[in-house]
Amino acid sequence: MAPIITTFLMFEGRAEEAMDFYVSLFEDSGIAGISRYGPEGPGAEGSVMYATFTLAGSRFMAIDSAVAHDFGFTPSMSLFVECESEDQIRALYDALSFDGEDLMELDDYGFSTLFAWVNDRFGVSWQLTWEGDTPAG
Repeated sequence: MAPIITTFLMFEGRAEEAMDFYVSLFEDSGIAGISRYGPEGPGAEGSVMYATFTLAGSRFMAIDSAVAHDFGFTPSMSLFVECESEDQIRALYDALSFDGEDLMELDDYGFSTLFAWVNDRFGVSWQLTWEGDTPAG
């Protein structure tokens, strides 16, 4: 049997908020299950001990770390999204860049009709691309 490879995202208290946001952006997405820390810990009661969710049919896992870390997400590992339309890439860019950080603003960089690279408000890095006709306006 081949191994199963799943993207695993570690948050510090915002895993459920992030999952809810992400599944609202993509069709064929949902939260499959959440296990929560209880009053005995070690994480904050009610926070995500372990969760699985899907985005556009791809499986992900998430936790709220019970331990504070000196590191977070880095753009050297990003989620790459091939968009189906100009409207879709613009909507995703607007949603993911809101309260986040533009690494490369939505534009035509020559290698894609439209491309953007953003860190969202949770620190997760996203590359968005659309290979379509020349964008309007």
